[in-house]
Amino acid sequence: MTSWLRTYGSVPLCLLLFCLVVAVCAQRSSASVCWSPSITSCKECLTRGPQCAWCFKEDFLDGAVASQRCDLPVKLLRRGCEPEFMEQSEVKVEVNATTSSTQVSPQDISVTLRPGSQASVVVAVKQLKRYPVDLYYLVDVSASMQENLDHLKTVGVALSLRMTEHSSDLQLGFGSFVDKPVSPYINVHPSKISNPCSDYEIRCRPAHGFHHVLGMTGNISEFTRVIKRQRISGNMDTPEGGLDALLQAAVCQRDLGWRPEAKRLLLLMTDQPSHLALDSRVAGIVTPNDGLCHLENNVYTGSTRQDHPSVGQLSDKLLENHMHLIFAVEKQQYKWYEALVHLLPGSYLGRLGLFQAPNLIELVVDAYKKLLSEVSVSVSVEDKAVSRYWVSVSPLCPNGSMAKDQSCSGVQPDQTVYFNITIGMHSCPDNGEDEDVKVVVRPVGYNESTVVRIHSKCACSCGSTRRCNDESQSPCRETQGSTNQEQRPQNALIQNSDRDSNWNCRADGSDMDCSGRGVCDCGRCLCDETRLGTVYGKYCERDDFSCPYEGGLICGATCQSANGLICSSQGSCVCGKCVCDDPRQTGDFCERCPACQSTCQSYWDDVLGQAGEKWIQCMYISNDSCRYRFQTSSQSGQTQLHISTRAECASNSRLVGTFLCVCALTVLCGMVVVAVSRLLLQKRNLTPGGAAEVTVYHCTGKDLSYIPTSNEKTVTYRRESPPDRPVEMHIQDSKMPLGDPWQY
Repeated sequence: MTSWLRTYGSVPLCLLLFCLVVAVCAQRSSASVCWSPSITSCKECLTRGPQCAWCFKEDFLDGAVASQRCDLPVKLLRRGCEPEFMEQSEVKVEVNATTSSTQVSPQDISVTLRPGSQASVVVAVKQLKRYPVDLYYLVDVSASMQENLDHLKTVGVALSLRMTEHSSDLQLGFGSFVDKPVSPYINVHPSKISNPCSDYEIRCRPAHGFHHVLGMTGNISEFTRVIKRQRISGNMDTPEGGLDALLQAAVCQRDLGWRPEAKRLLLLMTDQPSHLALDSRVAGIVTPNDGLCHLENNVYTGSTRQDHPSVGQLSDKLLENHMHLIFAVEKQQYKWYEALVHLLPGSYLGRLGLFQAPNLIELVVDAYKKLLSEVSVSVSVEDKAVSRYWVSVSPLCPNGSMAKDQSCSGVQPDQTVYFNITIGMHSCPDNGEDEDVKVVVRPVGYNESTVVRIHSKCACSCGSTRRCNDESQSPCRETQGSTNQEQRPQNALIQNSDRDSNWNCRADGSDMDCSGRGVCDCGRCLCDETRLGTVYGKYCERDDFSCPYEGGLICGATCQSANGLICSSQGSCVCGKCVCDDPRQTGDFCERCPACQSTCQSYWDDVLGQAGEKWIQCMYISNDSCRYRFQTSSQSGQTQLHISTRAECASNSRLVGTFLCVCALTVLCGMVVVAVSRLLLQKRNLTPGGAAEVTVYHCTGKDLSYIPTSNEKTVTYRRESPPDRPVEMHIQDSKMPLGDPWQY
């Protein structure tokens, strides 16, 4: 038993600690998530969470502190606050059904939120069978692109024929770029500005940031003719101004002729990486890119005045203008643009050895099919409120799967993707006022979008009276605020006024403010807080943890006799005094009756009738989890009740104690069972009579050869001192015969 405790003694301790932790956690979890003693206003209450409510009823728990008005709606209702007097975190979602769309629906949604609340809306995106297509070629015309530019001249007709399989209406446009025409990007020598290729005796066109050459047209012959007239240019450094030109091609919709109803493809052809934001500082250009169109006579005039755009800025402009972006780059630059594509929604990267016509055609067709088969959305919140809201997107694809990367692939024509958009509100603006915020849900590459108009409720309306009965509307606040700017005599006058108003905090005949259980604030009692319950009332004269009141006095508190009965079961308790049922009964608890029968005689009739009566044991459970036991019996058509006035209430401490006792008893029983089992195992080898079981060990012939044959041993002990009388002893020790069995 000792060894078992040494080995497993830590187990009961761990179990007891575990039981204690579970009990404490269960007790804490029962506390209200809304109530807090620091809450003084309706606004603070509702920021506790969407499940909280504020009771603005005028006489709710009259005299209780403001924090008692904030709680769960079910608890406020139980304490006498009707639903029409509750200010709650109401979430509303309204869909405007007057607007219709063939691709994205709904297009207009209104949502009402409070801090801590959230709402979900569903946006449906449908893929149509055939779209009009606008394809704009944006080509790097630096000197290294000469051969690729020649191949482009034969693309127009062949591409138009291939795209008839996917679109019945294809239009093409063309523009070119090199780099910013400033040093150190170009050679600023006068002879080099007009002809960057003068060293090679070739006539080149001047360097430029972006030149729009041909607007969208369905005339393929015109497109081919314009391409054939293009000449190369030149610059000094390796990176080009591709991102700068991309932004202008996206935002200058009217100049380029982008059609609102068409799928917009913007194709960038280059053999070099692109400059990024802040690169222009080496040229002395420090003005950030404003993201606006700066085309004059089809030339980008802002190239020498503002910086290259950032990747994030370019992404926003592509989304706003419903662009699909296709990069056609050579193998050497594939890795650079591969990293860039992940930052630009709705973009596609193609790798080519040479920009030959067949390769370009397949690149465009493959990119178009892939971009259309991938459906995703981008959600943007107004900059002023982006930190106060959060958004999550969950798409439901046509095959029934929930995509993890917020997009669906392989979507076919006439199929619909559903996006569950959840918008939550963190907090209110710094001024605490209501605000309206616009959230835009844009399917990438679509010319339609959904606008979610959010109305944030940060203030409390508190019904038609607009009075929330919180400390923010205290009648003394204005007085206290004004006294800070008045002279001392006026302050004294206000103090006298406050002293006079304190008489409103005293009950008739009382010389204490608020019954000694609160403070008087501008003629109104603010009752103290206690762990026993809530103190309330006009003069803090009531609470919810004492006996019931009648006429301002506690009832039933002094009517219980020594045997635990109220008025000895011979009367009723009225305001702390027993009123006996029989006038002959006397005593504080109706316990005496000199004029009645003797004590024994008074019970004779009960004894005689006991055999014929059948009492039924009953129990009533109240809302506060207290149990009241009583007996009922029907005799001669009359029902009798015997009620026990002692309520059996299960408090948290008793529940915790019971839980710990059960755990301890369970562990103790386990220890006893293990100990008894070990004792039984030890006694298994004993015979029923108590004698030890004999175990015989037989030795083989081979074993006997190694055992000594002597069965006797002599031991001699000799004492040499004293010398004159030596003593010698001989002791014979007989050994056990070899043939006898061993016993233990």
